[in-house]
Amino acid sequence: MKQTHKRLEKLSSIMRNEGLDMVALIPGATMRYLTGGVHYVMERPIVLFIPLDEQPVAVIPQLEVPLFKAMQIDLRIVSWTDAEGYDRAFQVGLDMLHPAGKTIGVEGTQMRFFEGEIIRRWAAGATVVAADAQLTPLRMNKDDDEIDALRRAVKISEQALQMTLDAVRVGMSEIELADILEANMKALGSEGTAFKTILHGGRNTALPHSGPLPYLIQGGDPLLIDFGAVYQGYRADITRVVFVGEPGLPFRHFYSVVQAANAAGRAAARPGVAAEAVDIAARSVLIEAGYGELIRHRTGHGIGLEAHEAPNIVEGNKLLLEPGMVFTVEPGIYEMNVLGVRIEDDLLITGEGAESLSTFSRDIIVVPGK
Repeated sequence: MKQTHKRLEKLSSIMRNEGLDMVALIPGATMRYLTGGVHYVMERPIVLFIPLDEQPVAVIPQLEVPLFKAMQIDLRIVSWTDAEGYDRAFQVGLDMLHPAGKTIGVEGTQMRFFEGEIIRRWAAGATVVAADAQLTPLRMNKDDDEIDALRRAVKISEQALQMTLDAVRVGMSEIELADILEANMKALGSEGTAFKTILHGGRNTALPHSGPLPYLIQGGDPLLIDFGAVYQGYRADITRVVFVGEPGLPFRHFYSVVQAANAAGRAAARPGVAAEAVDIAARSVLIEAGYGELIRHRTGHGIGLEAHEAPNIVEGNKLLLEPGMVFTVEPGIYEMNVLGVRIEDDLLITGEGAESLSTFSRDIIVVPGK
């Protein structure tokens, strides 16, 4: 409850500074962060209204009432049944908050058109705005509890990866091996997968963001594995490339360049440095090695209750890194129909520098596949 109170105070400070009279949230990372409650988006609308200096109001289906009463936040609940429908409940809930003339902030990248229209209908005289940028700082600096959860998610991920590498066999499909990895994470305590596992063999490794395919792993193949466990809602995000049998010299060189870029990115991260400096440090290694045209994505992104959140580690982001920020460093190069290599670690900015929460070997790993 104490942690929840601190987080609500932080939200109130942001709202005052940004001219927001109220914030409306649907189930997702921000609602969980502020309330401790785990809820899901479904066909029945759920909206939590958090006004400045007033008790929040939750407009929810009746079947969700016990879960909302158990949350770590003092609020007023307006519920509705399937037979009644939700319109009257939203009218009553918003009337409690006197929305006329007020500015209501929503997460535009999260809230559906569905909920947005309900709010516009019943918040007569209010201005509804997308407040994603204003709310970004809310979850960006992780507290000790969040960092502990991220550490555990990373530990589960790395243990599961080792178990999975021991199980690699020539003739397995990408889908089969991904299933083994996900089962290992679950057996070790993961609540699920941080995102859809990316696992590719051979020339498919040049696909940066694609789910496992029916391709059968062959001797001599590279394997790109991008995955993460979830612990108390917090998500790891790690990528390693291993080889099924000894890689040739061209593949070794390709790998060594990405390995050096990963090291350069991690070395550049510390308090007071702009987020873009980490991206520039990593990409410069790839460009100087002659692989600039094979870069397909930014160097990293924040992680937490979502697999992708602030801060983005990309050129142009002048945000200064601060203690408590956690993000990925994942340089990669991809030559279509040949090979892709990405080496990804999860970094925590500390008071003195940066700590890599992920420690799985970044050297070339060869698995026998027999």
